[in-house]
Amino acid sequence: MNKLQEYPVEGVGLGLRRSMMDELMADPPWNLDFMEVAPENWIGVGGALGRKFCWFTDRFPFVVHGLSLSLGGPAPLDEYFLERARGFLDAHGVRFYTEHLSYTGDEGHLYDLMPIPFTEEAVRHVAGRIRRAAEILERPIAVENVSYYAAPGQEMAEADFLRAVLEEADCGLLLDVNNVYVNAINHGYDPEEFLAALPGERVVYLHVAGHYVEAEDLRVDTHGADVADPVWGLLDRTYARFGVIPTLLERDFNIPPMAQLQRELDIIRGLQKRHAGG
Repeated sequence: MNKLQEYPVEGVGLGLRRSMMDELMADPPWNLDFMEVAPENWIGVGGALGRKFCWFTDRFPFVVHGLSLSLGGPAPLDEYFLERARGFLDAHGVRFYTEHLSYTGDEGHLYDLMPIPFTEEAVRHVAGRIRRAAEILERPIAVENVSYYAAPGQEMAEADFLRAVLEEADCGLLLDVNNVYVNAINHGYDPEEFLAALPGERVVYLHVAGHYVEAEDLRVDTHGADVADPVWGLLDRTYARFGVIPTLLERDFNIPPMAQLQRELDIIRGLQKRHAGG
């Protein structure tokens, strides 16, 4: 894949959650550039809630971040879901589809993001499923580097595995900066060396989020807290390395008033302006 000439979105984004909708509709954040949802939470939703969702898709560019495609799993790829997802993307003019580089089930959902073994066999397995998913969706997709707490059957370094999947599948990367930091603490590597090993030309946008400090050497990726200062620092260095990339704030629970989230969005915008020379 050649270097992307344009990102699918620009600026600063926010993950839209249902509990945010009324507050956002009452006082729209017009300095927000794009939004993201999990398609599983919205496919087939109609009625009053569906109309609320359309209120947002009519006003903001959207990307989606899947939860259940289980790209690394042993069960057959859910092509029926992908066909429904394609219709959803078309109906709402969604700019890009992303999914976690993980697996979420076999004959049933595990309701968690399980780590894919870092092996050559897994590279081929996952890359084939990514290519097939993109074919059904009729658009390119990107995969996200995930947080993980064990690496069963590891034969390759995480960065080498991620790079191999991206190249074999010829797909984009949704780079989660918080996950880089969390994994670096939990598995004892240098986060900046990890970034240096990635193909920056494949990055389509970034995620930042909060995490929980369980112990000095253990961080848990929760999306339920403010972004930590070391993650802001790593986002700063990510911009320094790759340039200004569209960046989305994730907050899945313990969701504060919009004014508090706005402060974090302003931090992202301030870093972007500084690195853009604005």
